[in-house]
Amino acid sequence: MREDLMSTADEGRQWPDEASVDNARTTLLRLLARAGVPSDDARQLIGLLEAGALALAHKELSGGDRSAPGDKGAAYESGWLDGAESLLEELGDVAERSLVRVVGADGRQGPAEEHPRAGRMEVERARVALTPLYRSFTADSELDPEVTDEVLVAVLGTMSPRQRAGYAGLLTEFASVHRPRLERLFEEYGPGSAITLHGRYSLVHSATGIAVLERLVAAPQGLREEWDAAELPPAWLDGLRMAWDASA
Repeated sequence: MREDLMSTADEGRQWPDEASVDNARTTLLRLLARAGVPSDDARQLIGLLEAGALALAHKELSGGDRSAPGDKGAAYESGWLDGAESLLEELGDVAERSLVRVVGADGRQGPAEEHPRAGRMEVERARVALTPLYRSFTADSELDPEVTDEVLVAVLGTMSPRQRAGYAGLLTEFASVHRPRLERLFEEYGPGSAITLHGRYSLVHSATGIAVLERLVAAPQGLREEWDAAELPPAWLDGLRMAWDASA
């Protein structure tokens, strides 16, 4: 039955073979190397893309209604659906193995030693996710880039590598769920308000403020520990919490 499913799906289609996929991957690695991206960072990024494509395909297929082609009787339809379900499970397993190769097997919150310091690529991915979210609430008013990186390293330090792999989605969901409250916060304390850039409300003038707020809600103790370890200004964290509470 599985062979029937595969032959039916492949009929009339020409897929890139293994050599072609490897060629595309190698080409992309070389182009990224010319742009100055370290090979380990480039491989991690490509690995996340590959795992993500499989995961999204699995999600799309899981959410659809499946029915056997043609009208060949109940026994055939039952067998076809069982085969389709088996293939779907295997696709999920492949997606899981692909992700594990990139970030490791541990997806749970755990002791600090299970949360290695965030690398350059993880920080950059966080920055890319935050920038459009921040601009959807207010105009640009960034802190010094070096300070921004220090804040993001502290934020990412509360998460395992696997959690960091899905961080962009987590931030998007947080901004969507809390949009009215965030709009009030940025209007009252952000760029264009009477609050100056420097002071206890500094993080409201930075895209990293959204990242810090998400962690204040989801992992306040872990964030405080990472914040203190990084020797970041306590007033920034306290000020952001005060602004968040006032915007409720």
